[in-house]
Amino acid sequence: MVNSYLDIGVQSRMNRIISPKDNRVVMLAIDHPYFQGPTTGLRNMSVTIKTLLPYCDCLMTTRGAVRANIAPEDVGSKPIMLRVSGGNSVLFEELSDEKLTVTIRDAIRMDAAGVAVSVFIGSANQQQTILNLTDMINSAEEYGIPVLAVTAVGKNMARDLRYLALASRICQDAGARIVKTYYCEEFSKLVDWVAPTAVVVAGGKYSSPPDAMKMAYDSIQAGAAGVDFGRNIFQDKNPVGMIKAIGSIVHGNHTVKEAMDIYNSCLPGATKLD
Repeated sequence: MVNSYLDIGVQSRMNRIISPKDNRVVMLAIDHPYFQGPTTGLRNMSVTIKTLLPYCDCLMTTRGAVRANIAPEDVGSKPIMLRVSGGNSVLFEELSDEKLTVTIRDAIRMDAAGVAVSVFIGSANQQQTILNLTDMINSAEEYGIPVLAVTAVGKNMARDLRYLALASRICQDAGARIVKTYYCEEFSKLVDWVAPTAVVVAGGKYSSPPDAMKMAYDSIQAGAAGVDFGRNIFQDKNPVGMIKAIGSIVHGNHTVKEAMDIYNSCLPGATKLD
């Protein structure tokens, strides 16, 4: 229930990101080049966006990608979750050394539905990344813009319930409206512990269609609001079939087998993205 005009603004944007019809979302993560550079599947990002945009609910991306790769006729067709933290690359060992790289004014200028900040709990730069999150939340709340916190995982961090719940709860208590984290055993406990904050599940590295679909299915069954998949979609040999299949699990409550049938029906003529 909303209790102020600012809350109405937040809820309006949250409704653009997460469908109020079923409280679910399929985010397409294509923000990888901010630290990976030319990534397989995103080298020709304008083609990737044009191909996959019709099948996602929200696009998680960067300022430059929006400006350079979204066709004028597609502007505004899907909400943007704008990454606003960064400052490092895969060439530097400590990826957690991030700062805020986009101002809230620029996010508003780009009509972002929400903004995303990575938090590296347990890293050498833990405090800085938490302050990045809280600084952005303080700015974004003034304008009714929800913040998504990404629980980034360092090389030496276990993706288990204890760690992911710790990171997710810290992000919730900082004021994040959505938490993006990884699936783990007993994931339903994590969802309960950060309720009512929406939880979306990261896809991680490319695996295989059945494995990615099972992760999506298990996440939804455990109470996640949706997924934010990237490489498991745009690096697949059948990217359109893959995003349709994931959408059927998230919004249609399909089983993995039913989703695989959708995937296989799109295989004839499927084209891998560069």
